[in-house]
Amino acid sequence: MRAYKLIIPLVAALLLVGCGTKKKAAHGEGPELPSAPTWNTCLIQNARAIVTMGGEKMSAPITMQTVRDSMLVISVMPVLGIEMMRVEATPKGVTAIDKIHSRYAFATYAEINKRLTPELNWTALQQLCSAELPTGDKRARLHYAFGEKQIELVVDYTPRMIDVPVRVTALPLKKYIKVDISKWL
Repeated sequence: MRAYKLIIPLVAALLLVGCGTKKKAAHGEGPELPSAPTWNTCLIQNARAIVTMGGEKMSAPITMQTVRDSMLVISVMPVLGIEMMRVEATPKGVTAIDKIHSRYAFATYAEINKRLTPELNWTALQQLCSAELPTGDKRARLHYAFGEKQIELVVDYTPRMIDVPVRVTALPLKKYIKVDISKWL
């Protein structure tokens, strides 16, 4: 049950990842974005994501695999390196897959940004998953407001590997139940 309590807020935070680096999120503000990456693929294994929401702090190891300008996969593996949750993102939107309960949810960036400050976009998510945020390649500390909730996401990076083979194919969703998240967005 503890793993499930960790996964839900982590999914929420990963779905809400933007590129805000300020202490307080202010609507309409966003950081400067660097030029296009020079790599084709990026792999970061055994990074650690720490999510603080409402005074509760959760942590889990993650692996981030990115194919530039195409797709990225964030795997959450809190127990024995077994993928329990997966986030797949493309320039069109984000899919979160709860593998334990066989459920998934999809949201476009426009749907997510109805309540998220600062806004989420593909470029910022790609920068987070390739350790190319303005905060550097050792640690990212991001703050968000999702409605009235304040969320802090900290990612402690391990060394990234660029232009290596990555597995970023979308999971077949036939065996998963689609969850309508429109009431939360």
